[in-house]
Amino acid sequence: MGHNKVINSVDIKQTRPYRLVTGSDDNCAAFFEGPPFKFKFTIGDHSRFVNCVRFSPDGNRFATASADGQIHIYDGKTGENVCALGGSKAHDGGIYAISWSPDSTHLLSASGDKTSKIWDVNVNSVVTTFTMGSNVLDQQLGCLWQKDHLLSISLSGYINYLDKNNPSKPLRVIKGHSKSIQCLTVHKNGGKSYIYSGSHDGHINYWDSETGENDSFTGKGHTNQVSRMTVDESGQLVSCSMDDTVRYTNLTLRDYSGQGVVKLDVQPKCVAVGPGGYTVVVCIGQIVLLKDQKKCFSIDSPGYEPEVVAVHPSGDMVAVGATDGNVRLYSILGSSLKDEGKLLEAKGPVTDLAYSHDGAFLAVCDASKVVTVFSVADGYAENSVFYGHHAKIVCLAWSPDNEHFASGGMDMMVYVWTLSDPETRVKIQDAHRLHHVSSLAWLDEHTLVTTSHDASVKEWTISY
Repeated sequence: MGHNKVINSVDIKQTRPYRLVTGSDDNCAAFFEGPPFKFKFTIGDHSRFVNCVRFSPDGNRFATASADGQIHIYDGKTGENVCALGGSKAHDGGIYAISWSPDSTHLLSASGDKTSKIWDVNVNSVVTTFTMGSNVLDQQLGCLWQKDHLLSISLSGYINYLDKNNPSKPLRVIKGHSKSIQCLTVHKNGGKSYIYSGSHDGHINYWDSETGENDSFTGKGHTNQVSRMTVDESGQLVSCSMDDTVRYTNLTLRDYSGQGVVKLDVQPKCVAVGPGGYTVVVCIGQIVLLKDQKKCFSIDSPGYEPEVVAVHPSGDMVAVGATDGNVRLYSILGSSLKDEGKLLEAKGPVTDLAYSHDGAFLAVCDASKVVTVFSVADGYAENSVFYGHHAKIVCLAWSPDNEHFASGGMDMMVYVWTLSDPETRVKIQDAHRLHHVSSLAWLDEHTLVTTSHDASVKEWTISY
């Protein structure tokens, strides 16, 4: 008995006699008495999907909200229709959510017409209308009235703290990524450390590392997954994306401008920068050298599949890690790359590599769960090998002290290793519960930042 399509919402009256109400895609609400709850009757007052049903905290009434833009109020005990808020239309768009005030006198509603409204239920009138914007992403999909706090959720994923005294501007907006984060990097700007994170849908966010306040870059940016990011010597964020571009974005303006976009022939996988305006991009089956945001050289069929790239801090040497388990070295000569003819062997397909900040060491991690460190001054001789991960390692980063580095793997583990003693390690288990760490970076010698496909960014204090 009851519905013949999916049920979207259920609520139970919190006072005796107990009642239960459901809302469904069959345009109906259903009323049950109990417990055990038995079906009494269907309510067919709506003409579109019923998205949300809610009993008032005192149990005297319940409300139903629908995609037809209507909110109906009913008697909580008998299920009789009391009124329709706002007459024939409560909102100009579908209503996705409603929430009662703690004293059961008012109702908050959230709608696809990009507004939320507070209703005085007793006199059937709108008290406040919160206009959230004009963009599609400003549609209101959820709301909550929790004690003195009024919250709404926008299609963008932002959570808005609504201000009754100033309906046009929320008290605060909590932002973040709503898709998995692929990469991050850190940068000091005006004495403050910022974290930059790039996600699967092309969004780049910046985070204040002390307060966690964050926002996204303005303007039209990447249209697909941001795969890798780094900051160059002139303070620009260099990002490469599956939309086949490399972008240079000014970190003081944090605005995607039309300038600073380099279109590539093939999809880029990784990007690294060096002094003198050089950028090296590893694409599928291709290595590209850029100088001052222009392509100046490319190796079109290297004879192996390049995966990751790092540039030595001095800017004269480039290390390219490949799926064949080798790292190849190239020197930058003017506007070209010269193969040094040197192969460094990792223990498996190379997944990431990085030079220490002083340029003394090159760390390479691989799909065979091993990190190998090579000593640059000794002609890239193998210095030490680090075992501990139980699955493929995906990312690594050197601490500013040049003595420690961190690695993150598919085993959900993050290890912080000590260069001089491969046996000593700091272990962070289940750093991100839902997903492995996709990228990590150091804010300072004792603060590590990790991110994951769970769309969150975490800071860790590391002590040895």
